[in-house]
Amino acid sequence: MALFKALRLAFYFIFLVCILGAYYVYLTAIDKPLENRAEVLNVPSGVGISWLSAQLEKQDIIDNRYIFRAFALMNYNDASIKAGEYNLVDVNNMAELVEKLVEGRVIQYSITLVEGKNFKEYKAHLVSQNGLTDDLADMSDSDIMRALGAPGRHPEGQFAPQTYFYTKGDSDFDVLAQAYQRQQTVLNDAWASRAEDVQVNTAYQLLTIASIIEKETGVPEERPEISGVFNNRLKIGMKLQTDPTVIYGMGEGYDGNIRRKDLTTDTEYNTYTRYGLPPTPIAMPGEAAIRAAANPIETPALYFVGKGDGTHQFSSNLADHNKAVVKYQLGGKKKSFSSNPDGK
Repeated sequence: MALFKALRLAFYFIFLVCILGAYYVYLTAIDKPLENRAEVLNVPSGVGISWLSAQLEKQDIIDNRYIFRAFALMNYNDASIKAGEYNLVDVNNMAELVEKLVEGRVIQYSITLVEGKNFKEYKAHLVSQNGLTDDLADMSDSDIMRALGAPGRHPEGQFAPQTYFYTKGDSDFDVLAQAYQRQQTVLNDAWASRAEDVQVNTAYQLLTIASIIEKETGVPEERPEISGVFNNRLKIGMKLQTDPTVIYGMGEGYDGNIRRKDLTTDTEYNTYTRYGLPPTPIAMPGEAAIRAAANPIETPALYFVGKGDGTHQFSSNLADHNKAVVKYQLGGKKKSFSSNPDGK
């Protein structure tokens, strides 16, 4: 009987030592610094923890696949692995690696869509972006707008300039869709809070005015006043006479210079030859330009001219405007010119 008790105690002791030894090995393994790790780990879609742990062991990134699995299953209710790219530079040990993989903390990339660019430029920028799947290249403008749920709508102006984030393998169309939804939200909010005296009838016309404001100035505090000038001109039936619309209408024919013949050649976008707004926006306006279009300040100004430093001189009559043109555009030297190509 005594011998049996001694053997049983010995068994329990050995068993306890084994358990403690295994636990020590477990703790040592999960805290051990990773070896032979690459900066980036690519996890394919659809793989499980068993496959991944075997691959990590094969690549000598971890020492023991079984401890890897055990740690994941014991510490996370859902130990599924999220596909994507993982940055391993800041991962010190197995425990941190499992945590990052299970939580799906994949590498985030960013792309910035800049105010004032046109749709063609946005599309080209997205198509050329590393890490995005190329869906837009084979889609026409009408295909894109149809896929966005806006069939027949012109794409210009419809996408919000902003920085967007994505992970490797995301679609360039999905990023564009985010920009579309963002712009519709901004536009609808601005339209709902527009000033009573705004001289446009629809949110789309507001977007068109905003795109012109965006192209006319990069100075934030000037946008409401430029909006006021355009609002004044629309109110009295005066042509907008704004160069950016002419340039947009020239398309590929624009070589960086705008000439008198360009101002007098009629196109549907030439606001020197036609009254009212062009048929579509001419660029992607940012939120500030849209809100300026919705809330023009009260101003007597009907004209503005660039000073050469990015800002503008505003005038309420043609005589003062012509003086400003001489001062800021002609170097103070009077020449035979007219601010209006048609002489009006």
